[in-house]
Amino acid sequence: MIQVMEKQRVLIISTSAGTGHTRAAQALEKEFAREARVSQVIHEDALNFTNKFFRDFYSTLYLKLVRAAPNLLGWVYRASDEPWKGEAVRTQLDRLNTRKLVEFIHEFDPHITVCTHFMPAGIISHLMEKKAFQTRLAIVVTDLDCHAMWLSRRFHRYFVAIDETKAHLEALGLPSERITVSGIPIDPVFVEPIDRVAARAAYGLDPNRTTLLLSAGALGVGPTELVVERLNQLRHEFQCVVICGKNPEIKARVERAAGAHSERFHILGYTDRMHELMHLSDLFIGKPGGLTTSEALACGLPMVVFSPIPGQEERNSDHLLEEGVAIRCNELTTLPFKIDHLLDEPGRLAAMRAAALVLGRPHAARTVVTTLLDDHLPALGLDAEQREAIAQAAVRTVD
Repeated sequence: MIQVMEKQRVLIISTSAGTGHTRAAQALEKEFAREARVSQVIHEDALNFTNKFFRDFYSTLYLKLVRAAPNLLGWVYRASDEPWKGEAVRTQLDRLNTRKLVEFIHEFDPHITVCTHFMPAGIISHLMEKKAFQTRLAIVVTDLDCHAMWLSRRFHRYFVAIDETKAHLEALGLPSERITVSGIPIDPVFVEPIDRVAARAAYGLDPNRTTLLLSAGALGVGPTELVVERLNQLRHEFQCVVICGKNPEIKARVERAAGAHSERFHILGYTDRMHELMHLSDLFIGKPGGLTTSEALACGLPMVVFSPIPGQEERNSDHLLEEGVAIRCNELTTLPFKIDHLLDEPGRLAAMRAAALVLGRPHAARTVVTTLLDDHLPALGLDAEQREAIAQAAVRTVD
């Protein structure tokens, strides 16, 4: 008699603090939807089930700090990067403000739950620990490093971006078989090759000219117009696509900054065609967010990093520099010098492109999906002694 495997209900939970967590979740949703072994997949933003105060705390406050006090964000990142530090207070605050989310989770009753942010992962881990809910909990880390807030008391599997992050979690005491180096999930469209000449022509670009891609990010944060002013000082001939995000003020300032050299710049607002723009470009200039970094790597696109957010983006930058896929500009005054110097060495730029393709994991979403559907390990719970050992191991690490 043939045993028919029950099709799986999958819940993906993100949090709209920034855009990366949501984009990773959307990529996973697309991949799960293609699977015959899945009966239903739902992606929800945890903050949609909370009150305005809590939403503002997680998303609006984050954006304000990115714009006005990034160094404070860096301090918070470092100060909180200790396993279980402040966990009791944070968990209680999250539980008090996410009761509707918990009700929804119980109602949907997923076989598999994937979290692309630590907040919902902590809530589900707590429910599992109290035996109030059972699911296979997967935690997908959306930066190259894994901050201590991602650690959960009960889970099934972690998915991380790079081998070094797996080594870090293993050194803390997490079992190797519970950690998969998948990369950060990105939309499958980034895997699809394009005709670079035809794509440049479609955007009104010269197919033979060095093409730069400057991004202010989806939120339109950063000194983008100042970068445009500096790019006008390049010795090399170039053309530049500028993505201003959801910020019309930034777009207006960039247009003014382009000035008499406006023919060099193709200025766009928000776009959902970043996969095309990355494939047709020779060099990316922008912030090294986890998703942006993974998308650029998948396209073999070298990066010029500027103004990384202290904390996770600075750590992302460190990895990119170490692997030879990026250069970093700490002062915008030197941006023309650094880019000209790089363009003076075509062989170096080609080597950076090759290194990006090696480091990239364009099929990360597929890896997560197939691993979870094939995985039947029981949940892993960390008792008080194990958590203390993890905390002690972390104290001995060097920041």
